[in-house]
Amino acid sequence: MAKAVILKFPFLIRHSFAAKHRLIEVPQCSFSAVMINRKCRNSFYKSTQVLRRFPVPDEKVSWSVPYLEYDPPEYNAAVLKTAAWADPDLSNNGFSPKFNSVDGSVDRRSRAGTYEVINGRPVNPVGRTGLIGRGCLGKWGPNHAVDILVSRWKRDENGKIEKNNISGKPLLQFLAIVRRDTGEFAIPGGMIDPAESAAEAQRREFLEEALNYQKASLVEKQKLQKLIEVPFKSGIEVYRGYVDDPRNTDNAWMETVASNFHDESGEGLGKALFAAGSDAVHVEWVTLERTRPFYASHSDILAKLATIHSAHW
Repeated sequence: MAKAVILKFPFLIRHSFAAKHRLIEVPQCSFSAVMINRKCRNSFYKSTQVLRRFPVPDEKVSWSVPYLEYDPPEYNAAVLKTAAWADPDLSNNGFSPKFNSVDGSVDRRSRAGTYEVINGRPVNPVGRTGLIGRGCLGKWGPNHAVDILVSRWKRDENGKIEKNNISGKPLLQFLAIVRRDTGEFAIPGGMIDPAESAAEAQRREFLEEALNYQKASLVEKQKLQKLIEVPFKSGIEVYRGYVDDPRNTDNAWMETVASNFHDESGEGLGKALFAAGSDAVHVEWVTLERTRPFYASHSDILAKLATIHSAHW
């Protein structure tokens, strides 16, 4: 776990947050997206075209910086009232979540360290987002997900690894999906189910999004499971922690475990036939390029993947 630094700051949020100095543990991390919220502020909230976040300039994201005018609206998607995967409202009798711990089948611990809870509400450990409540996220506090980076080298027609003309570094490709909800290129992945491990979720989500597992026949499902059985036993963890996701709020946020499953020869997963399914509408091999836009903070994760393989970025 990352070493934490204790900082003192004033919380200046209306409703249930008291405007007084408190202590919070802020984890030290080299992942740039952890240092400041970018994609989860200063815009209309995801899935709505009418709810605008309260403006938060770069210099006011951190809770350590006073922001007396900060008056974010609250939003909790209607689906959260009935969805089986969602927490009840904090005002519901009998609902008393155990934040910063394993709460029954729900892991409410953050991969970034201990987060603050004020008047029963967990506080985004990175800073202000311009919105309070849960938004469209199911859990108060951290919402755990996984990302699956299946990679191979880009090769020419003779099977030789191609290199970038300027950097001279080899070109790395990863299997990307196009998200159904935003239309953006992204790393395959999804939410970790209750009592499910990150490794189990990675296998399930990859089968669903990149191999259309849900629509496969029983025989086809057995073949697909066998296809990933060996490769998914030798994954390398690329990143774990907070994600700058457009769904984040001051009280609910996304966290992920991203692992790489690399096909060095290109003869295994690198030659498999993929088909989009579940939350994906398209799947294809994409060459890593820093200028190409990706969903949420996936570019940061892909940059780290390139570093691990000494590939062009």
